[in-house]
Amino acid sequence: QLQLVESGGGLVQPGGSLRLSCTASGLLLEYVIGWFRQAPGKEREGVSCIGTSGGSTNSADSVKGRFTISRDNAKNTVYLQMNNLKPEDTATYYCTAVLRYKTTAQAMCAGKVDYDYWGQGTQVTVSS
Repeated sequence: QLQLVESGGGLVQPGGSLRLSCTASGLLLEYVIGWFRQAPGKEREGVSCIGTSGGSTNSADSVKGRFTISRDNAKNTVYLQMNNLKPEDTATYYCTAVLRYKTTAQAMCAGKVDYDYWGQGTQVTVSS
């Protein structure tokens, strides 16, 4: 079993920044990791996903140029740096993990896999 814990959410003004962290209870090296978000009344959306070595990433068009995903396998942690935040980024953000042999970062963000583990989520609210 792998437990994922998200942190770093909060209230920020438009144009501001936040860095989310997803920390795993076990070896993260074996997993492709994704950040997803869900706003009230909307479907869950793949935001950014990253391969096991960090060399392969995939992001939604709506966040390209503003969000950056990275990982530190030594710390069993994946980060989502969010800059120039907009009100439409308001959502609960979740991280999820899939074993490396089952998917790629691109497929993961496209929702074409069965997700092995989910975190409990962290709320991001962008408002003035």
